[in-house]
Amino acid sequence: MSDYILEMRNITKVFPGVKALDNVNFKVKKGEIHCLVGENGSGKSTLMKVLSGVYPYGEYKGDIILNEQIQKFTCITDSEKAGIVTIYQELALIPEMTIYENIFLGHEIKKGRFIDWNETVIKAEEMLKKVKLKINPSIKVKDIGVGRQQLVEIAKALSKNVKLLILDEPTAALNEDDSENLLYLIKELKKQGVTCILISHKLKEVISIADSVTVLRDGKTICSIDCDKEKITESLIIRHMVGREIDDIFPKRRKKQFGSKVLEVKNWTVYNPILGREILKDVEFNVRRGEIVGIAGLMGAGRTELALSIFGNPLGYNIKGDLFVMGNKKRFFNPKDAIKSGVAYVTEDRKGNGLILIDDIKSNISIANLKALSKQGFLNENEEIKVANEYKNSLNIKAPSVEQKVGNLSGGNQQKVSLGKWLFIKPNVLILDEPTRGIDVGAKYEIYTLMNELVEQGMSIIMISSELPEVLGMSDRVYVMSEGKIVGELPIEEATQEKIMELATN
Repeated sequence: MSDYILEMRNITKVFPGVKALDNVNFKVKKGEIHCLVGENGSGKSTLMKVLSGVYPYGEYKGDIILNEQIQKFTCITDSEKAGIVTIYQELALIPEMTIYENIFLGHEIKKGRFIDWNETVIKAEEMLKKVKLKINPSIKVKDIGVGRQQLVEIAKALSKNVKLLILDEPTAALNEDDSENLLYLIKELKKQGVTCILISHKLKEVISIADSVTVLRDGKTICSIDCDKEKITESLIIRHMVGREIDDIFPKRRKKQFGSKVLEVKNWTVYNPILGREILKDVEFNVRRGEIVGIAGLMGAGRTELALSIFGNPLGYNIKGDLFVMGNKKRFFNPKDAIKSGVAYVTEDRKGNGLILIDDIKSNISIANLKALSKQGFLNENEEIKVANEYKNSLNIKAPSVEQKVGNLSGGNQQKVSLGKWLFIKPNVLILDEPTRGIDVGAKYEIYTLMNELVEQGMSIIMISSELPEVLGMSDRVYVMSEGKIVGELPIEEATQEKIMELATN
């Protein structure tokens, strides 16, 4: 009897112009937590899509062996019948449906030809108990937070008699407490006999939870590490992931020279008419030329709302207060006004609001500044391609060409396209909202290096981040927000994680 629940042998998957997987070998022992890591574009998600039947048998080369039996999945339903369930970073729940409806969606409990709703609620309560979520299953999914939604997804997986649970970046959108709860639950599931494959860019999480780690790079298996036999460290994983040492994930800036205030807000109070309350109260802050200002705070503190209210107020808030750009008093009534004044905003939600996923790289990069590529109302397509290639090369966007659809790129490369779009307008102030969320350590390093280069050239950056090491590693000053207010300002020399958290939780 084999120790392995899963073996994937010599898996090769080719997309037009790209070999996403090149003879990948991957083995998972029964009852273990096996972490799969690698840079964006290394092939992790593609490998899991092969395993789960998203890419059916015949669209790849190689063998999937589950419990010593070769599998030929033609769709997701086939893999789920075999006990393989995947939970993706973008949750597959229907917000308007109840928790119990979501848990049994697609495999409803029936009595004859009709759904047995009483039994459905009872079984849903059992599944919620397993994931330690005390909640009324009749509540709609839209009315619970992201952390609880993630637990509902796992309850849904358990309702399908899961044997092998795949979690793709499960903590990417969670705060620290929800992340810890989820990791604890994964360990509990292991005790119940569920084997887990965890894809994560958060290396501290990997080290804390993994029994084994497999590293992919450029579509190939680099190594598999048994954590009982070999001590695993962040530097070891990074070396295998990127093929080189990264001594300091936060690159040092060559020079720090700050000029006059480029953007300043005073007495900034924002009322959300939909919620019927103030979401920001008397906020005051500024950023100087050549400076990176970090904005820290817990989820719900008002950081993104602050950014959106400055960047043309696309959500229609009622705003009081003063905004100054380059010393001139401004009020932006839409994002177009902000762009004209040299203010750009890279959203935290690159897939939902930042990019047009069905469009190609060149169209996404040019869209915010089509005027620069047009003459007499006509777009110069040759110039558009030229500009897109310049950003593709300078930002190291990994794609066969600028004609590649953005939806087919990895998260890190999508983020680079989003940055390229706003850099093309050549802003004076760049607001970065969670600039490295859901991307790997190699891509993070590239974005940090780019940020340093931009401020050295005289740009000003406002960086909103939930990752305190990132805030401390990249900022020149830090503002801390709590419940819609600025509750503290710290020069970077005085800032610590403890001081930031103390301010954020008071």
